[in-house]
Amino acid sequence: MDSTRVTEHPTSHERRQPSAARPTAPADPRGALLRTPEPPAQGSTGLPAQGRPAEAPAPPGIPGAPASDGQGPTGSPTPSGALAAATGTPAASGTPAGSQGPPAPSGGHGPTDAPAGSGSEHSQPSVTEPDPHRPRPAPETIPAQSGAEAAAVQSGKERRTGQGTAPGTPMPMRRDGDRLRFVGAATRRIARGIDLDEIVMGLCRATVPTFSDAILVYLRDPLPVGDERPTGPVVLRLRRTDRIPEDRDTEGFLLPALQPEPDLGITAELCTVRPGGALNEVLRGVRPVFADAPAARAALPELIGEDLTVPGGQRAILAPLRGRRRVIGAALFLRRPDRPAFETDDLLVAAQLATHSALGIDKAVLYGREAYIADELQRTMLPETLPRPTGVRLASRYLPAAETARVGGDWYDAIPLPGSRVALVVGDVMGHSMTSAAIMGQLRTTAQTLAGLDLPPQEVLHHLDEQAQRLGTDRMATCLYAVYDPVAHRITIANAGHPPPVLLHLGGRAEVLRVPPGAPIGVGGVDFEAVELDAPAGATLLLYTDGLVESRLRDVWTGIEQLREKLAATAQLTGADHPPPLEALCDEVLDMLGPGDRDDDIALLAARFDGIAPSDVAFWHLDPEDAAPGRARRLARKALSRWGLEELTDSLELLVSEVVTNAVRYTSRPVTLRLLRTDVLRCEVGDDVPQLPRLRQARATDEGGRGLYLVNKLARRWGATRLSTGKVVWFELNHG
Repeated sequence: MDSTRVTEHPTSHERRQPSAARPTAPADPRGALLRTPEPPAQGSTGLPAQGRPAEAPAPPGIPGAPASDGQGPTGSPTPSGALAAATGTPAASGTPAGSQGPPAPSGGHGPTDAPAGSGSEHSQPSVTEPDPHRPRPAPETIPAQSGAEAAAVQSGKERRTGQGTAPGTPMPMRRDGDRLRFVGAATRRIARGIDLDEIVMGLCRATVPTFSDAILVYLRDPLPVGDERPTGPVVLRLRRTDRIPEDRDTEGFLLPALQPEPDLGITAELCTVRPGGALNEVLRGVRPVFADAPAARAALPELIGEDLTVPGGQRAILAPLRGRRRVIGAALFLRRPDRPAFETDDLLVAAQLATHSALGIDKAVLYGREAYIADELQRTMLPETLPRPTGVRLASRYLPAAETARVGGDWYDAIPLPGSRVALVVGDVMGHSMTSAAIMGQLRTTAQTLAGLDLPPQEVLHHLDEQAQRLGTDRMATCLYAVYDPVAHRITIANAGHPPPVLLHLGGRAEVLRVPPGAPIGVGGVDFEAVELDAPAGATLLLYTDGLVESRLRDVWTGIEQLREKLAATAQLTGADHPPPLEALCDEVLDMLGPGDRDDDIALLAARFDGIAPSDVAFWHLDPEDAAPGRARRLARKALSRWGLEELTDSLELLVSEVVTNAVRYTSRPVTLRLLRTDVLRCEVGDDVPQLPRLRQARATDEGGRGLYLVNKLARRWGATRLSTGKVVWFELNHG
């Protein structure tokens, strides 16, 4: 017999020990049975089988798996094929990977009488195995079975129970290698999600139908963000359900639908976790449990409601979802009664899926909060709505550099000025980060303050340059500041290193305005120059940032030429006498961007010059004398008669008299009076006194102080603006 015995080669790399030094069949603390084979017979030429020492450390289990005394991580003997499948070595007891050996006795010790021809636990089988060091690809689904299992699949019967399986039904995972490959594929699918819905959907799609027939995912409502401590009771909301579609109930068990419908809405959507309740204890335990466990039997009705029937036995797993700080939800995995029940090792799979999903959800919530803060910051830095000044129409667009970088340093603004003028501003701070957005907000606020002082455009840029130097030595920005006067049909522009604007004329001709480029804001010691140009009625001025015309694929001047051609081509679509609509024009301009042209933020401001016709303007100079209010009333009455607005005569004469009286009382130079007829009637009175009038409540004994009170009551709007040479007090009246 010795001459025919097959020589066995040990696969363990541990130091060989004599047979007397090896323990006799000890019980592994993890539950795995270490079987010590009988020593070879006298005269045997075979090499002694090498067993694993009892004190060898156990391989690490899957994080989050429960531990128990005397058993494996899930309370059952740990199959030796798990380590073999993970490392590529054959399974224990000389059986090929994928097959199951005889069950161990209930006493917890391995067999003492091994049959002839059986090797040790780590012995090399006689069949040819693939190279254990060659990496195996991890399939996205459970690999096809081989050998006897493939025959069982072809026969349509489940190998362990002998029950038939429906055609197309996924076979359960029988090998630890299957579970490892499934967990790897599932976690990769979950990790691909970047927001909350994608991660939850990835968990559902990865587990149904490969691991379970249905899944219910509950999350806290609201979800805690970061380190904040939620207040109030813990409430779980059903976030998503998924299942294998079926046409009928299975043994009285109805799986929840993908989208709960009225006839299937028997699952509670909201669940309040009672302190000290059964569900609270399961969630605090963190470890997945079977539905037939005592804690789960009491917790499931609290979670899903009393009306839903859960399959009996081990066909349901309740897995808490724990993030970095606290439990954020729970997942319930279900299998139909006609399917094989979950095995004990499936608790490890559920724990791994729950851990990856919870951590992904936690990070998605943090990412959502960061994106929300970025959006709110950018929204507050840019104007929420554009004003509607007289004689000009406005439209704007803003595009961030990318979805992951929603804040940037580009801005635009439109600021009404005295005399029906409007300031048009567009700027660009270097970079597209939170710091760039903060600097942009400070520069925009400074520009609004300077515009309120009615400073010339070049002076505004000079003060912006000083402000940028106070913010830091590396705070650089470009800016273009323009002031449009609808009465004079003129526009004054000053530039600080910004791309030049493009003017689209009414006939369809587009030209790049010749504006001195200037140096960027923040350089310091640079003189800015302003130019005054014609702004004919019907023309459109386009202000933009360099993200529209410059990219990795083209230089800035090539992009400006393409923009000019795009504007001219768009104007040809509406004809020479009709300018294109502003909103549609902005959309057409953005369509010129190609796939590789979004390297920077884009800010776009379009202004259509309507102007105010000379026939709708009346202007006079009044000497500062006592007769000035009476003369102002007569001039205003004649202008209203010429415009056919006699119904406003009484109100206008009263208000003009009060405002002009206040002006001539303190001034020493002539007072200006101007009436503008647009959609409203606007009256402007200017003088050389910088102090602004304030509305106050006059006492009963006061002889004056009621003029502005009358203006406030009778006028549609009124205000006072300080100029470099004095101030302007204005009011508006509605007309038919």
